[in-house]
Formats: sequence, structure tokens, C-alpha cells
Amino acid sequence: MTEAQGGVRGWFAARKGVWSRLRFTSLRLRLVVVFGLVALTAAVSASGIAYWLNREAVLTRTQDAVLRDFEQEMQNRAGLLPEEPTQDELQHTAGQMANSSQRFSVLLVAQDAAGAPAYGSSGGLDGFTLADVPKSLRTAVNEKQEVNSSNKAEYHLYWQRIVEDDTPYLIAGTKVNGGGPTGYMLKSLEQEAKDLNSLAWSLGIATGLALIGSALLAQAAATTVLKPVQRLGVAARRLGEGKLDTRLRVSGTDELADLSRTFNNAAAALEKRVADMASRDESSRRFVADMSHELRTPLTAITAVTEVLEEELEAESGSMDPMIEPAVRLVVSETRRLNDLVENLMEVTRFDAGTARLVLDHVDIADQITACIDARAWLDAVDLDAERGIMVRLDPRRLDVILANLIGNALKHGGSPVRVAVRVTDDELVIAVRDHGPGIPEDVLPHVFDRFYKASASRPRSEGSGLGLSIALENAHIHGGEITAANSPEGGAIFTLRLPRDTSEPATNPDENPKHNPPKGDA
Repeated sequence: MTEAQGGVRGWFAARKGVWSRLRFTSLRLRLVVVFGLVALTAAVSASGIAYWLNREAVLTRTQDAVLRDFEQEMQNRAGLLPEEPTQDELQHTAGQMANSSQRFSVLLVAQDAAGAPAYGSSGGLDGFTLADVPKSLRTAVNEKQEVNSSNKAEYHLYWQRIVEDDTPYLIAGTKVNGGGPTGYMLKSLEQEAKDLNSLAWSLGIATGLALIGSALLAQAAATTVLKPVQRLGVAARRLGEGKLDTRLRVSGTDELADLSRTFNNAAAALEKRVADMASRDESSRRFVADMSHELRTPLTAITAVTEVLEEELEAESGSMDPMIEPAVRLVVSETRRLNDLVENLMEVTRFDAGTARLVLDHVDIADQITACIDARAWLDAVDLDAERGIMVRLDPRRLDVILANLIGNALKHGGSPVRVAVRVTDDELVIAVRDHGPGIPEDVLPHVFDRFYKASASRPRSEGSGLGLSIALENAHIHGGEITAANSPEGGAIFTLRLPRDTSEPATNPDENPKHNPPKGDA
């Protein structure tokens, strides 16, 4: 009795240990189950796709060969029969056609000299008959079609797949063009069906073996998976604590190694992003300092002129001395320059903050450039070489900013005439702005797009705040394009704008092949 009680306790203790291990390794259990389900789904899907592809390949290959052979036999043999053949002639021709390499049954139908229907079957009078042909196929075969530029024949080949007594058949029919008998063909697909059944059994057995193998492999892989996952969790926690130099040791070439590489890449990208943000802060501080320096000059001039105006107005109330007219002009000029500078700074700020967005539209490039030139009264000073009808998808406002800066810069610093030339390729729009000035000094050329860059005071291109070309370049970049500056061999500077050209068009539906839907036709 004591031994029996001890055995029962031992059995319950063993069962408790099993359940404890199952609970403790629940992730392992779920991994095995999921692995098995994924493997089963993949195996079933792969088997189904393989069976469907092989089925279509086998049937299509056999079907195309039979239809091609039958069509040739109709042209070579049935086409030689007289318009009113006898039954013996039909019978003899049908037998010859059936002896082709594809070994199908043939039925020829025509009218004899008396106007009565005449039949000729390769299997004799009790063989393939007109009653075996579906009515829809007979109707399609005997339907006469209008001959035009897209349809070269009155009659076409049509086919169907049918099943009789659990045996699949391919049945087709056509009529000789220009007068002649109507031919029908019957081909058994029983051998193809047997081959496909064998393939289905093979795929089913392979699926079962794959499921068993996947369960065994999942159990072995569970241990390999859990330990790297634990290391990944520790590394993620360290990364969350701000230790951006955390990396995982990568070994092997499996999916877990790829996961470790992905983690390392993400950590490196995050570390780089933080470093970039620190660098951007420094750049922002430098930018603010430059901006303050640029604003100080016009504001100082405006303040000085305002003081002069106030003194003159106090001295002669109600009138203005002609001598202060230059000062007034200077106030207007510097005020306008200050407004332009502020607008440019705001635009630059938007680019730096990443808030600049494109509002795309399909525009005619020639019209867009003409509108830009006309709005600024530059028509007499600019020669435009652009064909109308060149449509490009871009942001019209930002293109206007680019063109205004490039053309205005050429007119101000390079001299007239300024020539704007447009050319396109399949995927690119190129706009070249060339002036006839002294060109850009070689030491200035690498810096023309730098913000606030100004050459020596003795050089004509040193005027301005130095933001216009940088804004033009940023607008090109947001389009995915580029602007380059160079000196033309014929003299003068040339700025080249390159933008990607969107040539996408609505997709059109392909023509349907009449052989793909029953009753099938081969036009």
C-alpha cells in the first residue's frame, strides 16, 4: 500500500514537472507552434502554386500543340477539298487529318452537290459526331465575321475544354476561309490528368514531410533564438538609457544575425542623428550671427538717413530740400533691400527646419519662363530659346523663384543679353541661363551658392546679401534636381538647372486574347 501511494505521488510529481517546464518555456512552445503553422502555410501555398502553375503549363502546352496541328491540317488538307465534297472525300480527309502527330479525332461537315449535309469522321460513322460538339462552340465556329483592317478572316478557330464521363477533353472547331468544310477536333486529356494527379500526390507527401521537419527544426531553433533575443532586449534597454554607443555582437548569417545588424544600423543612425542635431545647432547659431551682421548694415543706413530727414524737416517745416532727395532714395533702396533680405531669411529658415513642401502641377515650361520674365519687365533684356508644349510636373512657385534668381543675377552682374535655353530628355529638364558679362572669377566659382558669401568689393558679383543663389539651389534640391555654375568658353557665366521630368502616363489595359475565354477564338 505504501509503495502504491509512493508510485502515485511520483507520477503526479512528474506530470507537475512537465507542466511547469511548459509554462516556463511558453515562448518556446509558441515558437514551435508558430513555426509549424508558418511552415504548413508555406508548404501548402507553395504546393498549391506549383500545382496550379504546372497544371496550366501542361494543359497549355498540350492545348497549343493540338490546336496548332489541327489548324495546319485544316489548311493543308481540308482546304484542298472541293466546295461540295462527297462523304467519301470527307471521310478520307478526316482519316488523314487524324493521323497527325497529335492523334486526335476529326469530324468534317459540309454540303454535297445535292445540298444535303455530308459528314466525315475519322472514327467512322459511330465515332466523333456533331452531337458531341457543344452548341455554343458550333454557333461560334459558324458565325461569319466582317473582314476589315483589324480582322483579316471571316472564320476563326475556337475551342473549349469539356468533361465527359470524368474524362477531360479538348474540343475545337473552325471553318475553311473562302469556302470549304467545317472541321471539329476532339482530343482526350486523360494522360495529362493522370500526370497532374501524380503531381498532386507528390506535393501532398512533400507538404506532410515539410510539416514534420519544421516541427523538429523549430524545437532545435528555439534555443538558438531565445538567447540572442535576450541580448537584444538588454541592448535595447541600454540604448533607451542614452548609451548610444551600444552595439550587438554579430555572428553568423541567419535571420538573427540580420536582426542584430539591423539593430546596430539603427543605433548608428540614431547616434549620427543626434550628432547631426548638435552640429545643426552650431550651424543655426552661426546662421543667426551672419543674419544679424547682414541686417545691421541696412538698418544702420536707414537710421542715419532718418536722422538727416528729421533734421531737415525741423529746419524747414513744410518743405524738403532737394539735397535730401538722394537720402530719400537711399532710404527707399535700403528698405526694399531689407524687405528682400528678410523674405530670403524666412525662406532659408523653412529649408533648415525641413518644413518646405512642394505643390506640384503640370506646367508648360516655355509659358512658365515667359511669365517669370514678363512679371519683372525683363522681356527686352532676355532671349528665350524654348519650345512650347514641353510639360513638366513641378512646383511653379519654386521654379519662378529659381528662374528669378538666376536671370536676375545674370542681368545684374553679367550684363545683357541674357539667354535662357531649354532642352529635355526622357527623364530630365535642363534650363541654361547664360550672360555676356566678364564671367565668374575662379576663386569665387566654388562659393557662388554659399549663404552670405560675398566676393571682394572690387568685383561686380560681390553685391547683394548672398542668399539668392543658395535659395535657388535649395529649391532645386527639393525637386530632386541640381544647379551648377561655370564660365562659358564664349565668355560670360552660365548657370545650368537640372530637374527630373515626370513622364508617367495612365496605364492602358492590354488587349484580351480571344483564346482565353470559352468559347475560345483565335483571331
